[in-house]
Amino acid sequence: MAGPSDEQIISGIVDALPMGVWVARAPGGELVYANARFAEILGLDARADVGVGEYAEPYAIHDRDGALYPEDRMPFVRALQARETVVVDDIVIHRTDGGRTHIRADARPIFDGEEISHVLVAFFDITREVEAETQLRRAQRMESIGNLAGGIAHDFNNLLAVVRTIASTLLLGEKEPKRREALESIDAATESAVQLTRSLLGFSGRGKNLAAPVDIDALVSSLSEMLVRVLDRRITLRTELDARRSVQADASQLEQVVMNLVLNARDALDGCGVITVRTRSSGAHLVLEVDDSGPGVPRSIRGRIFEPYFTTKKGHARHSAGLGLATVYGIVEGHGGTVEVLDAVDGGARFQVCLPALGDAPAPSRPSERPQEIVKGEGLILLVDDDDAVRGSLASGLEAIGYTVARARDGEEAVECFRKEPGGFAGVLLDMSMPKLDGRGTYLALRELDPEVRVLLMTGYALNEEAQEILDLGVRGFLAKPFRLGDLSEALTQLLS
Repeated sequence: MAGPSDEQIISGIVDALPMGVWVARAPGGELVYANARFAEILGLDARADVGVGEYAEPYAIHDRDGALYPEDRMPFVRALQARETVVVDDIVIHRTDGGRTHIRADARPIFDGEEISHVLVAFFDITREVEAETQLRRAQRMESIGNLAGGIAHDFNNLLAVVRTIASTLLLGEKEPKRREALESIDAATESAVQLTRSLLGFSGRGKNLAAPVDIDALVSSLSEMLVRVLDRRITLRTELDARRSVQADASQLEQVVMNLVLNARDALDGCGVITVRTRSSGAHLVLEVDDSGPGVPRSIRGRIFEPYFTTKKGHARHSAGLGLATVYGIVEGHGGTVEVLDAVDGGARFQVCLPALGDAPAPSRPSERPQEIVKGEGLILLVDDDDAVRGSLASGLEAIGYTVARARDGEEAVECFRKEPGGFAGVLLDMSMPKLDGRGTYLALRELDPEVRVLLMTGYALNEEAQEILDLGVRGFLAKPFRLGDLSEALTQLLS
């Protein structure tokens, strides 16, 4: 019995190669041969009825921006023009099954004397490589934007601290109704600005407060009633809660994640449709998903949709022009998780959040709001802040509620001032971010002079890991700028008691 021929053996070997092989005659591009892997990569068999100038549409060949690939830039054409091997790595095949395959094509001309008789093109599937590069570039871009946003929020909070402290100080002794109303309006406007800076800090990952076990099912359930009120009556909100586990997180920030994702879904529905909030466990992670029945998110903008103030052109499925999704991204990243946008099973978009999971969750507790009161005090306070305006306004506020104030413009000056009057200070109000000697270094130096020194830490950032590290060293309390005079008076009362 005769064995396989040499041609059959060679054909079997070529079919087993990890790349697609396609050979066509020059110069017309008529098909000569294509192996089995070629059809697997492109999602369709090689076609003998197409040639030069007509490859893009039949094979669904596109560039990375989604446009049909130019015929004069096809690997076959470029190899003929260059008369040497060319490498093309910006091809994307839009498969009939809806998938996208990124291609690197090595096109090699085959010579018959001085003339090119054929062109051999090897197709490599580089989808994973391209996706990894895209994710890395996105992470680097988001980190850069986050650093910028965090710095802006920090500086803006210092400015707001000046406005809020002065308004609170003036309000303290004001009896005339219209003046009181004006000062209260300033405080209200400041609070609106504070919400914006908190969103920026959330995006930058520098706004994470003290974390505690949070029952994600209970959190979503408690938000549902409020969420229904902000949705159009033609929008149905469904919840499928089956996580049964907790996460170590800032509960208020997780609430913001859920709210922002639901509001984003609402905006995609144009007043009518279904939003589904789903929780489940997946290995060591807890998964939160928000699906909508809208038109979905175009693949072309998914890499930028979490950027602050990113705006799509009219005609796209979504128009994002704020900090909602950017805040979601920052909060999730700050909690060690990931967030991505996918296609929902029944159409529309799915925003999927994955967070590291804990065990069984306790019921979340929320602090109750109570009226703020100004608590008068006494004693010498060492005020340490590198911002002149902040230092001046805080000193006036402290003096207005009974304290005597010594001022220092940086950590080194604070240590020297403290050394001159050991035991003379009732407490220290210390900024975290300063030149020369930062909050951590200043506290450690003060503690060497007086192991019982009472320090209240403040910063233009929220309570993040850096601030928590300083608190763990023995600092007695924390205030995030901009705080009201009542917040400061209460914190100092607790510090000195």
